[in-house]
Amino acid sequence: MDILYNISIWLYVLLINATSLFNSKAKLWKKGRKNIFNQLQKTLQNDKKIVWFHCASLGEFEQIKTILIDYKVKYPHHKILLTFFSSSGYESKKNTPLCDWVFYLPADTKSNAKKFIQIVKPIKAIFVKYEFWFNYMHELKQLGIPLYSISSVFRKNQLFFINKWWGKQLKNVYHFFVQDENSANLLNKIGINKFTVVGDTRFDCVFYNLKNLTKNSLIEQFCKNKRTIICGSTWPKDETILIKYIKNHPNNNYIIAPHEMYYISKLKKRTNGLLYSEANTKNILKKNILIINTIGILSNIYQYGHIAYIGGGFEKGIHNILEAITFGLPVVFGPKYHKFNEAKEYIHKKGAITISNYSDLISAFKSFENFDNSIAHKFIKKNTGATKKIINLL
Repeated sequence: MDILYNISIWLYVLLINATSLFNSKAKLWKKGRKNIFNQLQKTLQNDKKIVWFHCASLGEFEQIKTILIDYKVKYPHHKILLTFFSSSGYESKKNTPLCDWVFYLPADTKSNAKKFIQIVKPIKAIFVKYEFWFNYMHELKQLGIPLYSISSVFRKNQLFFINKWWGKQLKNVYHFFVQDENSANLLNKIGINKFTVVGDTRFDCVFYNLKNLTKNSLIEQFCKNKRTIICGSTWPKDETILIKYIKNHPNNNYIIAPHEMYYISKLKKRTNGLLYSEANTKNILKKNILIINTIGILSNIYQYGHIAYIGGGFEKGIHNILEAITFGLPVVFGPKYHKFNEAKEYIHKKGAITISNYSDLISAFKSFENFDNSIAHKFIKKNTGATKKIINLL
């Protein structure tokens, strides 16, 4: 299995290199890792007390924002190195003031893991949620550097609990901060008992966002005169249903923030909407559809909405629903939500509805016309506190 894993990493790198010839994300992935060890050596300059945080992408960064803030308070003399696997995460947060340095993570080969850790010399490492890179994990364990897994969540059908070799890799983690009891029980079954059930740090992060709002006068102007439905992180399958609804219900305002930007011009043509980058105080009220083509502002836009549709439920799984809920919104999403505890719980609280087709969407939006937003606020407040528990043990 060890050989197969390493072959799969090399095949992935080869695939990315080939794809980079015509795919912009792959191109950034490849470019960002060019001469990365020289960059690390030059930038870090043998700095001491480096703590290494690693995220897959932007969503995982949002999951540890409050961890980074509170960690700096507890350990003001530590330096924080943040790495990303994806180009979208790195490009969005490469200049974040919450960290001392931000880099791409070199591909998880044995030689890269050894070289990276030899240069960085972290005093501890923190991986977020689903990030488990086995060569890095093994190297950290060999060198006695504690590795923490934050906001991890497990399911019984994962390879960790089916294949012994995969399960063995988790034993390289010094301590798990898991989201729920089910994850703790699964770890226990494979002989891992170094864990703490803390909940989901995303609740703390969205609550922090609520207390540190950024206002947007242009979007406020767009939303103030009509009921506004915000469609966040949508994919084409979501948009097919949504556009049909929009055409049949022109009395609302709609904000669409697609998850991918490569087809923005096509989306503009399909909806006859206004691009946010082209909006101004004169044309903002001439349309009832605003398309967000700027990365990083969606979480603050929800404050102006009445209902949120969260995309991804017709793809691999829904995107972040908590950003909308923290502003008191009911949420609607597609059928693939079962991996997300917060979605299941919010449905149970009558704050969310899942849909499978256009008629479901009509019914869902109608049922939320007089939503009691105290349901949302109580839901968020009840689930905060994971950050404090983690910081106390780090």
